[in-house]
Amino acid sequence: MPFLYIYDVHAKDKKKFNRIKRRFYYRLNQLFPDHSVWKTKSAILVTGRHTRILDDFFRSFKGSVITYKVDLNSIEELE
Repeated sequence: MPFLYIYDVHAKDKKKFNRIKRRFYYRLNQLFPDHSVWKTKSAILVTGRHTRILDDFFRSFKGSVITYKVDLNSIEELE
């Protein structure tokens, strides 16, 4: 079953934002170096086996990253 994670990095000032963003994306790229998941700058689509890894990852950034987890039962292509 696929899950879609939608996230946004935020901070009170520019210096803190840049520090969080740099650490966030570095650690995210270390989780899936083989490109086994589909990701953009604000969304990640994963299968069930990767959800626990991402849940723990996003919890480590609690307060600095707003995250939404969407359970996708069906996906429809728009034409």
